[in-house]
Amino acid sequence: PPEDTAGCTFCHTSPEERCSTCHQRHQFNPAVARKSEQCKTCHWGKDHRDWEAYDISIHGTVYQVNKWDPTQFDMSKKLADADYVGPTCQYCHMRGGHHNVQRLSTVYTSMGMSNAGRGAPLWKEKRDTWASVCDDCHSPRFARENLQAMDEACKDAGLKYTETFKVAENLMLDGMGEPMPKDLAPDWSGQHIWSLKIGAYHEGEKYGGKKGESGEFRMSNCSDIERVCFESVGYWMTYIFKGMAHGSWNDATYCDGSFGMDRWLVKAKAASEQARRFTALEKKAGINWVPAEFWRKGDYLDQLSGMKIVKEFPGKTIFDLCPEPGWLDTH
Repeated sequence: PPEDTAGCTFCHTSPEERCSTCHQRHQFNPAVARKSEQCKTCHWGKDHRDWEAYDISIHGTVYQVNKWDPTQFDMSKKLADADYVGPTCQYCHMRGGHHNVQRLSTVYTSMGMSNAGRGAPLWKEKRDTWASVCDDCHSPRFARENLQAMDEACKDAGLKYTETFKVAENLMLDGMGEPMPKDLAPDWSGQHIWSLKIGAYHEGEKYGGKKGESGEFRMSNCSDIERVCFESVGYWMTYIFKGMAHGSWNDATYCDGSFGMDRWLVKAKAASEQARRFTALEKKAGINWVPAEFWRKGDYLDQLSGMKIVKEFPGKTIFDLCPEPGWLDTH
């Protein structure tokens, strides 16, 4: 669909592996690739707010004010020799000039959206390396305190989104979701399954699928409470994580981060309360509510893989069609 092409595939295809994405095809000048704006093409937006968080942080402000002065930002030098007055995206994420951007990027998983134990041994090396980048300009104590602040902010956000999901989950398990998964168009996998999983696959048929199967987040043609849940974790929790990681406190607090999660939690509770009241009234009045037909079709959904599977392979899911276990992870 056009919106998926514009929102996803323009970045998540060959540009990820192409030199000219950062170095620009008609110039191929390393000095251009060292400028923070070069990352802006892809790394911005509600669900990966990197550029915005950096741009309005103190680091981004220092860069924007001084980037015209070669004595403050000499982009002709290799990153290994850089002595900028403030950090660029490349200075921190490609420290020394290496091209593995993720190596010094994050100490979290799924852009901060996973409820993981930050103190686990798995993360120690990553966290030490993360803090060592800050040590280039700040004291070790400064880096550790900011890392701890990010931990606490993400932990608080995790509690909020878990509660938000639980409200929606209980509504669905009680048969009061409007509409229920069975009344929606099939998701990407060809299933009519509740898709708002919390870090793991749902077990049992009560969620609509077989044991071990799980659908994917629905971002369109879904009930309002599912959309609220997705935005809570996909947008506001990401704002908090990106804001704390880049020093953009407004993103993490008053703008849309923490306050956004507060608002969406109330929205989910209000939607659940309304659905339960309507169900009670319909039951008392003897009304048998039938979901509107548009839920089963939806805009553009006939072009997606889920609908194709249902039409061409009745009774199958994308998991049944994979040649071998794990095939989806590499294709």
